[in-house]
Amino acid sequence: MNVLLSCAGRRNYLVNYFKMALGGRGKVVATDMQINAPALVDADIAVKVSAVYHPQYIDQIIKVCKDYDIHLLIPLNDLELPILAAQKHRFAEIGVKVVISDTAVIDTCFDKWKTTVFLQDTGLKTPQTFIDLNKAIEAIDRGELLFPVVVKPRWGSASIGIEFSDSKEELLLAYQLLNLRLHKTILAKVSEADIHHAILIQEKLVGQEYGMDVLNDFSGAFVKAFPKKKLAMRAGETDKALSVQNDVLSDIGKVLGNKLKHIGNLDCDIFETKNGYYVLELNPRFGGGYPFTHEAGADFPSVLVEWAKGNNKVESFLHFRVEEAFSKCDRLLKVPDGK
Repeated sequence: MNVLLSCAGRRNYLVNYFKMALGGRGKVVATDMQINAPALVDADIAVKVSAVYHPQYIDQIIKVCKDYDIHLLIPLNDLELPILAAQKHRFAEIGVKVVISDTAVIDTCFDKWKTTVFLQDTGLKTPQTFIDLNKAIEAIDRGELLFPVVVKPRWGSASIGIEFSDSKEELLLAYQLLNLRLHKTILAKVSEADIHHAILIQEKLVGQEYGMDVLNDFSGAFVKAFPKKKLAMRAGETDKALSVQNDVLSDIGKVLGNKLKHIGNLDCDIFETKNGYYVLELNPRFGGGYPFTHEAGADFPSVLVEWAKGNNKVESFLHFRVEEAFSKCDRLLKVPDGK
């Protein structure tokens, strides 16, 4: 069985986890728009492709699948998820299983406004969120929304464009600046879907932050949730974390898995505040916090490989050990010069 990781970027850990899952009985192929992307160094086969918004992107990925006899495709980038989800049938036609949720699920998670509405409808707590600047200011004037607040893109990725405001003046400036800058970022194209409501104003939560990986099977049925206490962050990604046993978080994970019916991993951000637990973000893919789940004993790559083989007995790969802390660190790799 050969596995393709698309938009592999810096996720060397995932390349190596899948190589271990295959145990020499298949190859890990990785693609990226840059041939010198770090993860491509560790892959068995590295392939350069166009950017995800290139009109030939899907055709290029299909060609990679055909050229290297890919059985399992794992997309890793937020921006490609809607594109691949809409074309999932083309991969099925050539015998490739894409581990990706349906387009409605991707849309709910990628559109942070729809995420808010979904969480409210599900009965889970989520921070106050406004899609209209004037309504946010009115809520501030009524004392319903307190500073500091978060100003962020509605369709966000990798913490791009997030600002924090401590006053009305800062809020107006941050909103205006993000509105100008949004057109210059990789989020410009997706924001075109509703450019006049492409920025959110959100209550800033205070408390302990947790990450959680929620695993669903290929039919969208909930399997198990794996919570971690975040000990440190770097550039919007979990840098240090502790695996924990927390029944409240596990129950939240079960609700999310059953209601959302995503496929594969759902990366969640949750805050524990004095008023309870609030769900902040939902990302239906492998997130930056996954390595902490894996190192604590929950081996999702092995599970996905076994499911792709038709084997549903995967309990042995999900022995999650609690109270184990891990930290990321950098390393240098010799890479192609990119020419």
